[in-house]
Amino acid sequence: MNTEAIKALNEQYLLNTYGARKLALVRGEGAKVWDAEGREYLDFFAGISVANLGHCHPAVTDAISEQARTLCHVSNLYYTGPQVELARLLSENTAADRWFFANCGATANEAAIKLARRYWAEEGTPKPGIISARNSFHGRTMATLTATGQERFQQGFEPLLPGFTYVPFDDLDRLRDAIKNDTGAILLEPIQGEGGVRTPSPGYFAGVRELCDERGLLLILDEVQTGMGRTGRFCGYEHEGIQPDIITLAKALGNGVPIGAMGCAERVTHGFAPGSHASTFGGNPVCAAAAVATVRELLRPGFLDKAAGTGERFVRGLRDVASRHGCVVEVRGRGLMIGVELDTPVAPVVDKLREKGVLCGPAGAYVLRFLPPLIVTEGEVDQVTAAVDEALGAQ
Repeated sequence: MNTEAIKALNEQYLLNTYGARKLALVRGEGAKVWDAEGREYLDFFAGISVANLGHCHPAVTDAISEQARTLCHVSNLYYTGPQVELARLLSENTAADRWFFANCGATANEAAIKLARRYWAEEGTPKPGIISARNSFHGRTMATLTATGQERFQQGFEPLLPGFTYVPFDDLDRLRDAIKNDTGAILLEPIQGEGGVRTPSPGYFAGVRELCDERGLLLILDEVQTGMGRTGRFCGYEHEGIQPDIITLAKALGNGVPIGAMGCAERVTHGFAPGSHASTFGGNPVCAAAAVATVRELLRPGFLDKAAGTGERFVRGLRDVASRHGCVVEVRGRGLMIGVELDTPVAPVVDKLREKGVLCGPAGAYVLRFLPPLIVTEGEVDQVTAAVDEALGAQ
């Protein structure tokens, strides 16, 4: 089918939750994708930070194929090898000791919120209050939508869940003042993705960790977008020199296969007992096998260092471009999670870049967001940098 045929069927049969789309993509390989008419694009959005190993990575594709031929699905009433191997790999390479597997970032964060509340209930001192940051994004279930500190995502879904409080990101004093007697946890992103690729000030997260320790709170870090190597480390919190009590992963965990994960420190595990939480597809053998292959590739010696270096090159190039265009307010980010803030809406620039064969996306109305696969080459980065220069010059 060509693009128009796909678009017609979409408009006839799908709910219009995504609005009009410009492309119908049919194939991907590495950092490139092709539309239904065969036009090639450099994908510097990677499915919103999902295809961190690039599209159709051979190791992940082989793992999916082999597992699908062997055992596609059984319920969590039974043990499966891929699930326990994934949990082992994640425990050995993160701050978490034990894991629960979900379907996506929202359901991973949902599990984290439920664990935090259940933990305090089991302690005999219920503390349902959770503090999150303004301009955060944590998902679209009712709990994670409530945790999301952006009213535009919440409109029309009221009443929201009680027990959530919002404070400005990167403001330790306001966070401290927001803690009440019923506060049980603080939920933050190491870098705010949907909120504009907002990076914290040095020392902020060390202060948050110290505050949690002082007040006896759980620290939940949403690593759905920052995790899996996106910032140049396996998890974003590693840059901050801290250890969370609960972390969540998703997006790139399966390199395109739907899987999420919630991990926690040993001391928190008694919050969940048999029957307290579950997921039909969480830890599904095919998804878990894909995630095992993904994690192993990311942990290859030098892989993340190389990606971090490529990110530094990209930022340098974009800052050089910014010096020639007065519309650029700031270039910021970490690793290959990069935002370019403009003083005008970015939608026209996104369109111009697509016309030049580059895919990226917005983070709010004024920030261009680049989330290329971590396997992207320096040549591809330079090509996109030049395209950004041209697109801004055509403003």
